[in-house]
Amino acid sequence: MDRRLLRLAAAGFSLAAAAAVNVPASAAPAASGPAPFTCGPLRPAAPEGVAVESVTATAVPAGTFQVPGSPPLGGGQVEDVPAHCEVTVTLTHPGANDRATVQIWLPESGWNGRFQAVGGAAYAAGSIGSVAGAVKQGYAAATTDAGVDTSGLDSSWGLNPEGEVNAALLENFASRSVHEMAVVGKQVVDGVYGHTAFRSYFNGCSTGGRQGYLEAQRHPTDFDGINAAAPAINWNQFEVATLWPQVVMSQQHTYPTTCEFNAFNQAALKACDKFDGIADGLISNPNRCDFDPRRLIGTKVVCEGKEYTISAADADVVRRIWDGPRSSDGKRLWYGLPVGADFGPLATSTTTDGVTTGRPFIVPAQWVATFVQKQPGFSSANLTYPQFEEIFRKARAEYDTVIGSRDADLSAFRDAGGKLLTWHGDADPVIPTAGTVDYRKRVEARMGGSAKVDGFYRLFLAPGVAHCALNGADDLAALTAWVERGQAPGVLHATLPTADGRNLAREVCRYPMVSRYAYGDPTAASSFRCVKP
Repeated sequence: MDRRLLRLAAAGFSLAAAAAVNVPASAAPAASGPAPFTCGPLRPAAPEGVAVESVTATAVPAGTFQVPGSPPLGGGQVEDVPAHCEVTVTLTHPGANDRATVQIWLPESGWNGRFQAVGGAAYAAGSIGSVAGAVKQGYAAATTDAGVDTSGLDSSWGLNPEGEVNAALLENFASRSVHEMAVVGKQVVDGVYGHTAFRSYFNGCSTGGRQGYLEAQRHPTDFDGINAAAPAINWNQFEVATLWPQVVMSQQHTYPTTCEFNAFNQAALKACDKFDGIADGLISNPNRCDFDPRRLIGTKVVCEGKEYTISAADADVVRRIWDGPRSSDGKRLWYGLPVGADFGPLATSTTTDGVTTGRPFIVPAQWVATFVQKQPGFSSANLTYPQFEEIFRKARAEYDTVIGSRDADLSAFRDAGGKLLTWHGDADPVIPTAGTVDYRKRVEARMGGSAKVDGFYRLFLAPGVAHCALNGADDLAALTAWVERGQAPGVLHATLPTADGRNLAREVCRYPMVSRYAYGDPTAASSFRCVKP
């Protein structure tokens, strides 16, 4: 597989770690006296239905942490990790033949009084690199592997030797292991420091974002604040819908080149860039961009020295991909690729001996093969429209209650005083931003409207930003200020990438507001205002 696609699948790991390293948090109230630090034998009580198999505690000196594994998911390093206690707790569910490992790292000095649990990416439930980053910022931090493969790109654990879905491991990955990590992790904090954490937070992107939402939905008292970016909620819809570009290209017998796909995005940017009041290389509101791909028919583009002429068939493929999957009677099944997002991850193809075939993105391809079809060798490269619709409906029927993560009732989380903060890139090619907006609208409909929901749940849409790729964001700092001082964020401060390779400091607006140029230096964040769309 193309290493760029692997890096994209792994984005939640590295970016969650980077966020933990780079984002400062407000100071916790000073403790009444020096906290005792005991990195010794611990025996946390197991949550109901769980048994603790083993517990180890190891004192680790300060230094550079080498993240285990190989690129692109592992192999990096986190420098200047302080001396800390590493506690490893192995959990099992009697009769399930599973073993989930929870790791809790606790700084020996400089603890900020907070507990931070970190999420995973793709098919990995956690990220030990993100734990190292959080400890570096003074948190006591934890993660879990849920008993599944930690590479994030291997779903073979999903089937048992008899070819049946491993329900215990799927439940671990989908929901229960994060809750159990929270319960056990807080006990370990108490045991090591002699008192509980002042506040508890969850931090994750992609799969980690989904985990955060599920915690708010099912375990509303586990965390005071949840930072859940680019959340993989509506799991069955978006996972299967991610295969739609491959279905379209196969069924239309047309595989546009990378250069041709890029030409459509460049034309859309040219048509819609000025909607925010200035041409700055960003489409600030992709939903408003109504560029018609047919306008490019007959345009010539050069790709690797070869000239191509964009055809009506190419334009039709792009139109269908942007529109998103529909049923046989024309009803929308889910949302399409956002206008301006990179086609590459989802619309990749390869040509051998003059024959072009699709290359489905590995994460949804594995979901369909392993869990929906229960045939590890099943290929999604040449699905027909009827087959796609059948798989889409089958996935929802079988797994929505397990991993759908789309329950819009957050009343218990609200009543517990919890705060949920989400940012999502408008150019995310893997998880359409529209799906997150769809969830937010359903929460509003259920819980009294936008103003009331804003009291505990805020969404920020970042123009030009790809999957888990918001740089320089102050999201975790904004969340702690909201939880601890009641300062609800109106904007997030971040750096946005433009189509021509520049990076612009901007304020990312709170949904449903969008950014619009007001006056002054167009490269300065102060020159823009958040306005109603």
